[in-house]
Amino acid sequence: MVAAAFSASASVGAPVQMLVGAITPLEDPHSLEVEIVTVNGGGTDFIMPDRLSALLSDGVAPRPVVLERTGKEAAGTNAVQPGGFGRSTYRLEVPDQLAGPAITLSFFGESAPRYAIDLTPPATVGSSPSLTPQPQPRFVSTKPEGGNAFLANLSAYAPIYAVYGPGTNSDARLQISFKYQFFGTPGAVGRGQPWENGIHFAYTQRMFWNLGPESSPFRSVDFMPELFYLVPEARVSDRLSLGGQFGFRHESNGRAGIDSRSLNMLYVQPVATVQLGDYTLTAGPRLWIYTGSLKDNPDVKRYRGNTGLMFEIGADEGFRLTTTSRLNPGRGNGAIDAELSYPLDKIIDTKLNLYVFGQAFAGYGENLLDYNRSTRRLRIGIGIVR
Repeated sequence: MVAAAFSASASVGAPVQMLVGAITPLEDPHSLEVEIVTVNGGGTDFIMPDRLSALLSDGVAPRPVVLERTGKEAAGTNAVQPGGFGRSTYRLEVPDQLAGPAITLSFFGESAPRYAIDLTPPATVGSSPSLTPQPQPRFVSTKPEGGNAFLANLSAYAPIYAVYGPGTNSDARLQISFKYQFFGTPGAVGRGQPWENGIHFAYTQRMFWNLGPESSPFRSVDFMPELFYLVPEARVSDRLSLGGQFGFRHESNGRAGIDSRSLNMLYVQPVATVQLGDYTLTAGPRLWIYTGSLKDNPDVKRYRGNTGLMFEIGADEGFRLTTTSRLNPGRGNGAIDAELSYPLDKIIDTKLNLYVFGQAFAGYGENLLDYNRSTRRLRIGIGIVR
């Protein structure tokens, strides 16, 4: 596979420019390495993103893709100082359905310049040319993806996982979660971008599954839609960044009668991030007030309180420990939820993109139905997002 090298620039919120330097193939024939040079002409530090959204097109329909930073840069070099520049390398996974000499790449939207990439598989060394056209090993999908121009604005929010621990009425715990950026280029939040780019919708669904009985019923399903404003991290020193979010969150379990549970809250959560070599430490208190009716669970404040704390430490390619606590010191009815994850391919030789995922809970209200019950749980399973 051969990729053309080029040099181009595209504005991502003047006066910052990102220069696309070169694209080179990696050993994996489905992967490319992309070099980005960021030039900061502004007056504040610019944080080079860990992910970049792009579009790959075969002339039929563009496909949204995400480039991930490879981590080749030294720790602490993801900030570009005013008047300076920085280099970053990103890894691009090419969808299997794309192949051929006429694939185009656009980094900053469909209206931006497009660059040709030759994704034709190389000929075998020593093979004789054939006069008969050879079929491509990868075929363009016949399923169109047109009409999904904003798909790249959809991204992960809370962890996505499935874990299991036998011996209780909620053996399995599953969670799915996503967020959607309503305005602007995906990920272009803060640092000179329009203020409305920080407005997001999120949805999280947490399911507690009792696998013991023959019917395997769900003990509880919690639905958690959310509207929030994201304040991206701003570097205040070489190692410290500050950010956070605030918003409105609804929680309910979709049941009727005496098992119905629901609440609404307004919250604010400042977040501090500290770089410790290869590890990143993140911590942030969360404060909330309840709004609307609490008739389904009038005493929920006694068990949930109004304060919490998030703590996380980990490395991009290693362990990550995340804890979320609800603090209710006046009544002693708090709770702590902990998640520990590690890439599966670091343990066994596999191409599966999964994490080994451990989850533990102690305290009141692991789910809405049991908000006034104290439980302890320990589960293990797999995760997709951590």
